Amino acid sequence: MSDEKTGELNEAEQAAADKAAARQAANDASMREAGRLLFAGECDFFWAASKIDGLPPEAQPEIAFAGRSNVGKSSLLNALTNRKTLARTSNTPGRTQQLNFFALGGPIGAERMRLIDMPGYGYAAASKEKISSWTRLMEGYLRGRATLARVFVLVDGRHGLKDVDREMFDLLDRAAVSYQVVLTKRDEVKISEREDRIASTLEGLRKRPAAFPHVIFTSSKDGDGIPELRGAVAQLMANIGKL
Repeated sequence: MSDEKTGELNEAEQAAADKAAARQAANDASMREAGRLLFAGECDFFWAASKIDGLPPEAQPEIAFAGRSNVGKSSLLNALTNRKTLARTSNTPGRTQQLNFFALGGPIGAERMRLIDMPGYGYAAASKEKISSWTRLMEGYLRGRATLARVFVLVDGRHGLKDVDREMFDLLDRAAVSYQVVLTKRDEVKISEREDRIASTLEGLRKRPAAFPHVIFTSSKDGDGIPELRGAVAQLMANIGKL
């Protein structure tokens, strides 16, 4: 092939790539706005379950949030929903000991979707009996909940993936539940280290069958990444025809 034709082909490929990137950027902006509107609606606690037989009846799509104890899960849920006290924050790890259900986007019973705050894992001070109870509850919920659309697994952005996070990924892979990693505490990570943290997290997910291959880096303190996370939820809702 002549250099002239090669140049024309490269130009055509670049033009097609530019158009695809523009379409993606427009879609991302649209989903961020849809996510903003979704999370600007009502959001109220309505159910708590400490045993698998105590779950509420299945209804609207559910998005669950999991993470190590003290990863900043409650702070993230509060930032995501523009509330200060939706989820109780505490300096004491292991405070969430049940599945807490929140109705989002409408009054309870007519909500558009549900948010689920799962018990924190990896709390070393918890008794073996308590850890076993939490594990059975999470396994039962993950394996048997048809309305569960995705689990967002929160990982401390200062430290990256730990063995307890990988154990959670193993559980989600076995349950064939879609999950996506959200890095937290972005404001406490040096700017020069952030891209490497995302890259190493993606590498840790590369061979995992149920992992969604996109990582969101967030800060509950300054709001970085929160619009992107809302947009990811909106995109998920759109994909299942519920937006």
